[in-house]
Amino acid sequence: MKLVILDRDGTINSDSDDYVKSPEEWQPLPGALEAIARLNHAGWHVVIASNQSGLGRGLFDVASLNAMHAKMHKMLAAVGGKVDAVFYCPHSPEEQCHCRKPLPGLFEQIGSRFGVPLKGVPTAGDSVRDLQAGSSAGCEPHLVLTGKAAQYRSGGQPDGLPVGTLFHTDLSAFVDHILQRDTHALEI
Repeated sequence: MKLVILDRDGTINSDSDDYVKSPEEWQPLPGALEAIARLNHAGWHVVIASNQSGLGRGLFDVASLNAMHAKMHKMLAAVGGKVDAVFYCPHSPEEQCHCRKPLPGLFEQIGSRFGVPLKGVPTAGDSVRDLQAGSSAGCEPHLVLTGKAAQYRSGGQPDGLPVGTLFHTDLSAFVDHILQRDTHALEI
């Protein structure tokens, strides 16, 4: 199974310091939905792993989160794409759960649910904690320079990135890399 694990806020959709709390606030980043569709068309399964501490902080409820994801699924379908599953951590940092990134709990749940080892599975996100979580579970880390990481577009890099992290301008560039590598592997 060809599997990619993506962060949500700042990777697929615009992020907000005030949290994305409603479907109206959930806005896809330019080209992100089309990038997911390109992965799907090449045979890749896409899963989201997302911290949603706004739930634990009481800023929105599960019905609002489900409505955001319904909007995402509908917009993806309109461009020929889909996300197979959304895994999220509803806890605030104070709850010290195992599923909150940078811990690998969400990734372990994904591996278990899909019955696949995560060694080498590409994961993309816009923060160090996204990549630390994925790397701890054996995934290959990719930083997209959108959302929290947009500040590194002109150079530099955040502290604490897993060894071997690859950088991409945005989700579309990450998908270009994955598909190009996929095509090259088929030619060998």
